[in-house]
Amino acid sequence: MHRLYETEDISVFWNSDKCRHAKQCVQGCPEAFDINRKPWIHIDEAPADKVWKTISKCPSGALAIVYNHGVRIVYEADAQRSAAYLEDRLIGECDYEETENGWRIFHTEVDPEFGGKGIAKRLVYRVVQEAERNKSEVIPSCSYAKRILNL
Repeated sequence: MHRLYETEDISVFWNSDKCRHAKQCVQGCPEAFDINRKPWIHIDEAPADKVWKTISKCPSGALAIVYNHGVRIVYEADAQRSAAYLEDRLIGECDYEETENGWRIFHTEVDPEFGGKGIAKRLVYRVVQEAERNKSEVIPSCSYAKRILNL
């Protein structure tokens, strides 16, 4: 399972397949990470710098974090994509198609001017999250989505 948690300032990625339940996150920032809640991650309940410091100590790499740099990620069901916007400018997208076997992610791209900021990863995670909500499998066929999802 892959999850994306966002505030205006930060985005947190959680890959349950990598999680070894070391509880460093729960102990380091119990306001944001509480295994007795569903969902168990509430990054809006702790200062961003504390969440960042806690995630940097994750021994398995199951948790990752990036600053959003003012970029919004929007799921656009009609266009079968997630899209990244800086103000009104489209700067990236992750496209998929619905097949008999699930949602096939076939294209992920971010304007090179905005590369290296975690935007593509946010785009992929957003599509995955929507697929899971729709009880659909995710089939990454673009190389980036395959790498991010470790498939």
